Amino acid sequence: AKKWINIRKSYGNFYKVPRNQTKLTIMLENLGMSYDGRPHSGLDDSKNIARIAIRMLQDGCDLRVNERIHGEQLMTVSSSVPLEGAPAPQMPRCRN
Repeated sequence: AKKWINIRKSYGNFYKVPRNQTKLTIMLENLGMSYDGRPHSGLDDSKNIARIAIRMLQDGCDLRVNERIHGEQLMTVSSSVPLEGAPAPQMPRCRN
């Protein structure tokens, strides 16, 4: 994997919150969700991050690749750079 979406960065930019508000438990709490599973379990952390991503899509966020590795160096990807491959799936905007 040489490029990915850093959810913490996307969350902070989309909801206009400072970096200290982008810890997993704080993001969940601010979205009205509770942590599901055991803290620091890789699988449970991943599931909770996925729940945040789904909510962001429902709220209208256009999740895009925002970090990549280039020559063993971490780089930020500009949101204006076109993405390669298929577009991100669109989630319905309505809520229950």
